[in-house]
Amino acid sequence: MTREVGEDVESLIVYSTETCGMCFALKSWLRSWNVPYDEVDISRDGEARSFVRRVARGYLSVPTVRLPDGRILVEPRRADLAAALGLPA
Repeated sequence: MTREVGEDVESLIVYSTETCGMCFALKSWLRSWNVPYDEVDISRDGEARSFVRRVARGYLSVPTVRLPDGRILVEPRRADLAAALGLPA
């Protein structure tokens, strides 16, 4: 079940699709920093697709990242994600 915006989650969640190059790059970057994450493919999960639409102002913008503290980053720049995770840019 997809949680609501602002609700804390146990791990970082990456909402993506199989064909998204930006998603692939973001997940690769997270792995390079040993940042654990859960992945949700919005093309296969209608609830997740609706969630992404809500937080991305009606768009199916991926990658969308939900941080453990509940913050949402839509198509984040690497520097913004690094700052949110306390990593060097």
